[in-house]
Amino acid sequence: MDFSEYQTEIIEDIKSCLEGLQVQPILFMGAGVSQRYLKAPDWENLLKYLAETCPLITRPYGYYSQTRNDNKPLIASDFSESYAEWAWDVGTSRYPEQYFNGKSSKDIYIKHEIATLLNNLSDSVDFSAMEYTEEIEKLKKVRPHAIITTNYDDLLEKIFDNYQPIVGHNVVTVNYTTYGEIMKIHGSSKEPESIIITNEDYVEFYKRKKYISAKLLTYFVEHPLFFIGYSINDENIKAILSDIDEIIAPNNALIPNIYLVSFSSECEGTGSHQKEILIGVGENKSIRIKVIYANDFGWIYDALSSNTPEISVNPKLVRALLARTYTFASQSLVKQELPYDFEMLKNIAEQDNVLAKLYGIAELNNGQALNASYPYTISELAKLLDMGSWHYVHKVLERIHKETGFNIKSSDNNYHVLVKTGKEGVHKYSPAALELIKKIINGQKYKLKP
Repeated sequence: MDFSEYQTEIIEDIKSCLEGLQVQPILFMGAGVSQRYLKAPDWENLLKYLAETCPLITRPYGYYSQTRNDNKPLIASDFSESYAEWAWDVGTSRYPEQYFNGKSSKDIYIKHEIATLLNNLSDSVDFSAMEYTEEIEKLKKVRPHAIITTNYDDLLEKIFDNYQPIVGHNVVTVNYTTYGEIMKIHGSSKEPESIIITNEDYVEFYKRKKYISAKLLTYFVEHPLFFIGYSINDENIKAILSDIDEIIAPNNALIPNIYLVSFSSECEGTGSHQKEILIGVGENKSIRIKVIYANDFGWIYDALSSNTPEISVNPKLVRALLARTYTFASQSLVKQELPYDFEMLKNIAEQDNVLAKLYGIAELNNGQALNASYPYTISELAKLLDMGSWHYVHKVLERIHKETGFNIKSSDNNYHVLVKTGKEGVHKYSPAALELIKKIINGQKYKLKP
């Protein structure tokens, strides 16, 4: 298989996942993203920079790596002590005055150095005059439901400028339905005290990690999730996946909506490409997810934006609507602080289109007829057939294509129609499709009537 064929298969799989779950993707962005677009250092080079900057750190970085068995949080803790001593020598010529009021933690000085370095890199970036300008423009079009990152810098805030950053432990307080957030779980360079870098920071983080993982579980179950900028052996991925593997992946089953995008400079010359990968998450446990190898990420971003409406609502407006609706439903409604039309509330709860009309979103008459003839998404088919996931319905459709030469999803027909809502639209399926798939999974003979 050449690389173009591999790309075609991956793009089709991503589109099928977006179609199946009928929601925007979640992007989990790691250090590789900042290294690619911001020329930021990786963790080891960041520590080397810190060692070279502080005159009280007198030995080369290799010495500390050796004595601490390459435990980077412990090395950062050692460096933090040196920076705290140095800071009181140089004073306000290098650090803000408020750091010397006796109330700041002594690790604030090393965190200030990190924040200053990253903020300078971010302030100098010019998306229009860089190697990856086209990739950045394509990434902007993805419109993810939310972004989760372990990066400190504000690169993502610059790319997704209508998204709201949520920093550190504040992630736990965000309502799970919230749209348009950048969740910075390891802190932000704009809030140096929030940065997680030392061993003590990580001890505290791991105490709270289960709450963050519980918060993210809804995303892992209900959205396509793409890890970008992480290596296969990244401890951040393992730490998050280890808390949820038994819930979302019993018996090492493939999780069809989680992808790891892995950078490979040689992928286009490789004859075969892995599509799934088993990641060890500790204590003889592993989790199986999909993997995508790429040198250029533009085609992946194109696939991710294929389900984005051509006219998108500003994320700030969506967040405001969600916040007001949530507050109304959870507080005002249950307390009955205002007189309500309970018949209308009942209709909103029971009928899909009533709330949309209340928000001023009209539905065309021919759309109502189309929904009656093709009422199911691929996820709804999976639920009706008790197949667990859209992924298995997709496999049946692939089998039909292979056995008959007829691709149900490639045209409007008796079984399927493409409802145009964005670049790609939404695939809807008829009762005839439901009966056809039911026959196939029951081992019965079938004949197409397209």
